[in-house]
Amino acid sequence: MPAVEDRSDVEKYDDWLGDVAAALAWHGGDAEATIRTLLADCKYLREQLALAEIAMSLGFTRGWKPAHDRETARSS
Repeated sequence: MPAVEDRSDVEKYDDWLGDVAAALAWHGGDAEATIRTLLADCKYLREQLALAEIAMSLGFTRGWKPAHDRETARSS
């Protein structure tokens, strides 16, 4: 049985801040460029998800269909 990961909210927040800092550092601290890149990545991944949805049969995925936004994914 896998060990249960016991991490505090502070540790999780630190991880999130580290991801934000890394994204900003990649763009030399330019927040606008960081947001533009993240939005472009999001658009690209949504397009890829749409293509995968078209290409996959329901039998292959055992009835599962991808959700295109988080609210739909949570309520499923």
